[in-house]
Amino acid sequence: MAERAGVSRSVASRALNNAPHVSRAKREAVERAVRQLGYVPNPTARALATRQTGAAALVVSGEDPSIFADPFFARVIVGASAALDEADLHLMLCLAASDRGRKRVEELLRCRGADGVMLMALREDDPLIRMADEAQLPVVFGGRPVGPAPRWYVDVDNVGGAREATEHLVSLGRRRVAVICGRLDTEAGRARYRGYRDAVLGAGLDPFPPLEGDFTERSGAAAMAALLAEHPDVDAVFAANDNMAAGALRTVREAGRRVPADVAVVGFDDLTVAQVADPPLTTVHQPIEALGREMARMLVALVNGQDPTPLVLPTRLTVRASA
Repeated sequence: MAERAGVSRSVASRALNNAPHVSRAKREAVERAVRQLGYVPNPTARALATRQTGAAALVVSGEDPSIFADPFFARVIVGASAALDEADLHLMLCLAASDRGRKRVEELLRCRGADGVMLMALREDDPLIRMADEAQLPVVFGGRPVGPAPRWYVDVDNVGGAREATEHLVSLGRRRVAVICGRLDTEAGRARYRGYRDAVLGAGLDPFPPLEGDFTERSGAAAMAALLAEHPDVDAVFAANDNMAAGALRTVREAGRRVPADVAVVGFDDLTVAQVADPPLTTVHQPIEALGREMARMLVALVNGQDPTPLVLPTRLTVRASA
């Protein structure tokens, strides 16, 4: 085939594998030879020649396998899978919850068990961060980890979204605006608290100290109960995700308070739970499927020898009946 195309075998191989640094003319000559000869590449031989596996891994640093059923991660998977399918890459899902799980991920990175890796839900001092630094594979972070920003990541505007949510509450005349944070050993949890604090201070109000939840509905309900017990005059709350906001809504109603008349509530994510909550939840919409899609596209670019730039996706406030 290389002879028919009039190129060297190495150029033909790079063109077939969609590698960079092949001129348009030579690439077209190879494609023409492929059509003329009816050439069908052997995937096993290609993998041996290129040392590529044809797969990309999505690694989540979580404690519960059901995390992949969480609506947030489920939508990330949908976006990532669609982008990888366009690049003929399979998606592998890995949960790095225990020492054993992290060991499997370390082996994956060390032995090049995938063409690249996407990392999500990292906490401060997570061992996966060190593994990523030492990896011989392309690594893309979904959300920035705590500390110095990695070279390649896709994130959303957590600070800006939280600021807009809190400013909305202030614009409604609320003056005792509390916050239910996400985990403060994650960058998303810290960034959303910073956005809340910026907005409250900007309005000349006193910020509440961070009341930490773990992004579950149960933790949001418990945090709201603690808020009402210690600060019965609270008239608004920003919760750092929709699950916690839904828990807060339930607790407010059970306490005999009206939403939003007595306590206005805003969440973050714009998951289905926000639409079916009672009342429907005002929330910060983040493009979750786009997060997964852009992570995968960035990883594909790295696998193909490109050097993409980090990406921060915008958020927007979706106003419903809770605030």
